[in-house]
Amino acid sequence: MADIARCPPLTRTSVQTAHQRIQPYIHRTAVVTCETLNLLASTPQSERCPSSGPNSASEPAPHSGKQEAGASTYTARPKVKLFFKCENQQRIGAFKARGAFHALGRLIEEEGLENVRQKGVVTHSSGNHAQALALAARTHGVPAHIVMPTISTPSKIAGTKALGAHVLFSGSTSEEREEVVAGVIQETGATLVPPYDHPDIILGQGTQALELEQQVEDMLAQDASLGVPGKKRLDAVIAPIGGGGMLGGICVALQGTGIKVFGAEPEFEGANDAELGLKQGRRIESVKTLTIADGLRTPVGNIPWSIITDKQKLAGIYSVTEEQIKAALRLVMERAKLFVEPSAAVPLAVVLYNEEFRKMLEREAGEEGWNLGIVLSGGNTTMEAIAKLFEAPKKTEERAEAKVTANGERIAENVAG
Repeated sequence: MADIARCPPLTRTSVQTAHQRIQPYIHRTAVVTCETLNLLASTPQSERCPSSGPNSASEPAPHSGKQEAGASTYTARPKVKLFFKCENQQRIGAFKARGAFHALGRLIEEEGLENVRQKGVVTHSSGNHAQALALAARTHGVPAHIVMPTISTPSKIAGTKALGAHVLFSGSTSEEREEVVAGVIQETGATLVPPYDHPDIILGQGTQALELEQQVEDMLAQDASLGVPGKKRLDAVIAPIGGGGMLGGICVALQGTGIKVFGAEPEFEGANDAELGLKQGRRIESVKTLTIADGLRTPVGNIPWSIITDKQKLAGIYSVTEEQIKAALRLVMERAKLFVEPSAAVPLAVVLYNEEFRKMLEREAGEEGWNLGIVLSGGNTTMEAIAKLFEAPKKTEERAEAKVTANGERIAENVAG
């Protein structure tokens, strides 16, 4: 990477400069709204999400099997309008393209294109940064070596190879990935472009927050009814956190604007290392989890940790269960018609199901309410993977496919769709 000592400072101005650098290579992804999700988010869980099963709005029941923590006790009623930043529609299907193009561009600026081409670049990633760096490297004619855990989804492996990268495999922990990377560097002299723990990556990832901020202002200027009454801009943003490059970048990009920033994590098998680390006052250095949010299985890096521990930059981190992630994933697909991967659904899960967050939101937003940005970080998954997550009993599947009636009768009708 470009020498950290010569990197731009982690400031909003630096994010704006990074945005100018990468604009020719990235998409300005859409921001969309969904009235159904606004309604659900603004309704107490006790009224919409009973532990016994789906309600009349066909919302999933993420608290099933946890009667002692039943949603009947969850009464927070925040007033909120949601704005979804669709980084699932970014190049390579995830926000990571932003950081990769910025980091490689800075490296080329520092060392010269021919030197970078001669040595190549290397990284380790479960898939999204892998594809992002492969794309950026191909764009500039630079060889790319990508170390991926053997557990990476086949679609992400195939996508990385399709972009011309040399893919190597490792175990699933950060330590195992880094060991293979060290071997590649020793053998080839390739320059490491880390997935999150570098200022150039962080500044690149933060560019999405600049777009989201401006896009929401433009949308509300065109149609004020999309937001809470009387407000013309965002009040807060919530985004996933794995290694912390994106969340750190968003914190930097929005510092000084008055827009609060929150993080969202899965809690399964200690995947909520950032949340736990903030409570314990120390960075947790190792994470080993098989959460369905596979993009968030990594510990927070040193530089992102220095950002998110600043209470002036990050307002808090909240976590959710696997069932809550699945419920949010289902809703964003079925109701907002957006195809995303499980990691991208984690912030919405927090907004819908983390009662601590919802109580805070009710308290802080007050009678006015908040315009809340939600980052949909990526969409790199497959129909097979999604189907596996939502396997249902045969009778339920047949009902969904319109093969049986509500009372179980198997008839064929000529009814217009």
